[in-house]
Parts: sequence; structure tokens; C-alpha cells
Amino acid sequence: MKVIVVMPAYNAARTLEPTVRDIPPGSVDEIILVDDASQDNTIEVAKRLKLTIGTHNSNRGYGANQKTCYRLALEHGADIVVMIHPDYQYDSRLTPYLVGLLKDAHLDVMLGSRIRTRKEALDGGMPHYKYFANRVLTLFENIGTGMNLSEWHTGFRAFHRRVLETIPWENNSDDFVFDSQILMQCVAFGFRIGEVPVPVRYHDTSSSINWKRSITYGLRTMQTLGKFLLHRIHLIQSPLFTPQHNRD
Repeated sequence: MKVIVVMPAYNAARTLEPTVRDIPPGSVDEIILVDDASQDNTIEVAKRLKLTIGTHNSNRGYGANQKTCYRLALEHGADIVVMIHPDYQYDSRLTPYLVGLLKDAHLDVMLGSRIRTRKEALDGGMPHYKYFANRVLTLFENIGTGMNLSEWHTGFRAFHRRVLETIPWENNSDDFVFDSQILMQCVAFGFRIGEVPVPVRYHDTSSSINWKRSITYGLRTMQTLGKFLLHRIHLIQSPLFTPQHNRD
């Protein structure tokens, strides 16, 4: 099975190389980086590391970046797509663990969860407001979807190809709420989701959205959850939860 790592990048020049170097040799077949009009030398670093590179001529947003990542991965024949933020916040040495459970057909989607205990999360540098916001949103998402995930908001995820060929992720937001939308789509279509713990590793170069953007993200996540519930009980038909046509 062909395994492709995708990295949605914006100003990741300082952290890209250690993120890539930590991926165990031989565990993936290709690494695709999509640069969202970075203002630093992210592309130069990616070229030096011999990554496959996609670019946006203007900054289109985190969700739009992921869309380009997944399009390219599918075009390049990926059977499993692993999304890793290139900001060195996630331990990419765990990539084979996420991939293995998909290769063995135990699960369809794997998440790298930063939340195992409150102490670990906070000792790893996660800001207090982000930790509690994460916990509150995850609680509501679990209740609303019937899941029991420890975290819905990780930037370390792996998808089997059939997931990306089924769910209508092209209809999702170009902004940060894309992450919540794609997981709710996975639940809506009955895909099996698992998770493994990953160390919390916040540092000065970790990507992070500000307080105002965090509030917007939370509100839009709850809006998506409302659409999920209304669609499930057939009060609305949301394009977010309507299957896309199978790709040839």
C-alpha cells in the first residue's frame, strides 16, 4: 500500500526539517508539502529535503491548504494519507503506528491525540485556555456524535483512501474549522476512527491561532455539529454530509 504524508505549510521553514527527519525511514513512500504563500523560505527548505511541493499563489487558508494536500495525494496514488503539521508540535516518529492500523484494516481513520491527562497536556506547554477549550468542544462533539474520542482537534491524522473518496471534504471550509468538519463527516459515513497518544510539544515555533480566531473556530465547530445532528434526523440535507460521487 502506498503511504503519502501531506504537510499543509505556512511559514514552517524553522520546523520543517526536524519534522521530516523524525519520520522513520521506509515508513512512507512520498512526502507532499503544500505551501500557502509563506513569507519565509519554507519552499527552499522543502526543495533541499527533496519533498514533492505544491504551492498557492496567495494565502488561501488552512482548510484550503488541506484540500490541495488531499487532491495531490490521491492523484499520486496514495492508499493511506497521513496529515502532519510541519511545525514540530507532533511527534512524527509515531507515523508507522497510525499507518499500521489502517494497513491491517482494523480502522479507517487514525488520530494522534495530545490529550491523555491534564497534567501531561499542560506540562507539555499547551496553553491553559486551549486545553480547556479543547476539552469543552471535544465533550460536546462526543455527545453529539456518539463518539468517545479523547481529542477532536489534532493536527496529526491518517486516512484510508476510501475515506477521502467518499466524504465530501471539498465542500468544507477553507478555514480552520475544516478539521472539525472532516471528522464529523467520517462519523456520519460510518468510518471507524481510532487514536494513539502523542506527546504534547508546544514551543515558540508551534503554529497557533489567536484568541479571536479560536472563538470563531469554536463557534463554527458547534455550528457544524448542529448541521450534523439536523442532517442525521432528516430535518435538513447538508452538502457537508452528502456523499461525493466516486472517483474513477
